[in-house]
Amino acid sequence: MSSPEVNPLDSRLLERNYDYAQKNVRILAMWYECDIGRMLELLAEHNIELSRNDRLQFGENYQLAQQRLHG
Repeated sequence: MSSPEVNPLDSRLLERNYDYAQKNVRILAMWYECDIGRMLELLAEHNIELSRNDRLQFGENYQLAQQRLHG
């Protein structure tokens, strides 16, 4: 019996992985092997709220990504 494919970009899985990464965009980006800008886009695409520390560091870029994606 084969296991079903897991989509690492699924909203629930992405949010859970952000929690596992202690709500740290830098760590999550390393796990996903992408740059921080791309990770912010993924989080914005799924409306996953940033931690306080990440908002302080990346809030402006996150908001820009949300505006691009959601108008």
